[in-house]
Amino acid sequence: MQQLLEEITQQLAFETERGKVADYIPQLAEVDPGQFGISLATVEGERFSAGAAATPFSIQSISKVFTLTLGLGKLGDGLWTNVGREPSGDPFNSIVQLEHENGKPRNPFINAGAIAVVDAIMMGHEPRETLAEILSFVRYITDDQSVYFDHLVAASEMAHKDRNASLAHFMKAFGRLRHDVDKVLGTYFHQCAIAMSCEQLACAGLFLASNGVNRPANLRVVSPQRARRINSLMMMCGHYDASGEFAFRVGLPGKSGVGGGILAIAPGRGSLAVWSPGLDEYGNSLLGARALEMFVQRTGWSVFGH
Repeated sequence: MQQLLEEITQQLAFETERGKVADYIPQLAEVDPGQFGISLATVEGERFSAGAAATPFSIQSISKVFTLTLGLGKLGDGLWTNVGREPSGDPFNSIVQLEHENGKPRNPFINAGAIAVVDAIMMGHEPRETLAEILSFVRYITDDQSVYFDHLVAASEMAHKDRNASLAHFMKAFGRLRHDVDKVLGTYFHQCAIAMSCEQLACAGLFLASNGVNRPANLRVVSPQRARRINSLMMMCGHYDASGEFAFRVGLPGKSGVGGGILAIAPGRGSLAVWSPGLDEYGNSLLGARALEMFVQRTGWSVFGH
């Protein structure tokens, strides 16, 4: 495995086409697009890494997997009242669908859906309390207390919030949000600004690869059924309107973020995290997706078999 990760890293080092960094969040536009990291955490407890796997980056929408897990823990299936479970087929920040569907977002991984999940998690609490809860949950599943919020990225998103604010106000108009829009958005932007390395992220996803059990501590995070359902949503909706393409090429449940990270889950085997800041036209890491495709071709770890 170690050799395989190093080979993939070396092969991608020669790529000239590396995608484009997310420049609509100024803080992300400053990240060096030449970086690449990959990590694998297996259910047996092994860890393998190559490239810039220890460098923290902004996980952005990958955090939506963790807030969804928290939301289901608090509300169970009641969470689905205000957010759907269907692929969107539209860009992650589309407002068109919301109008047609009475302010109910298609799934928890597009921006509107993640904002609805944050609103559900808040349960009358202030952003500070909710964020403390989100961060402590992520630190728990990562087994690492050094995971942190990048406040510069959060401030950068807050300063360019108009599109997300439009989505939130639209949902509020349909009675889909219970809390003050600015408080929900402040919580959402900080959640997206969690900084982690590939090594930490691979560990954080491990409970989804091992039937809901947090391996380092051997404690149950979610039921096997819930882990399976979260994985199925990642497979269908984790890459926005390119989710079908990712399933076709990689064949693993995955969640991307515009910081250039992708978390991919191989149920029963392990959790993979890749990071390369250059994005394709859909907002997914160009080299990250390529690395995962190469990994699956060599290992046969696709959920669809060899």
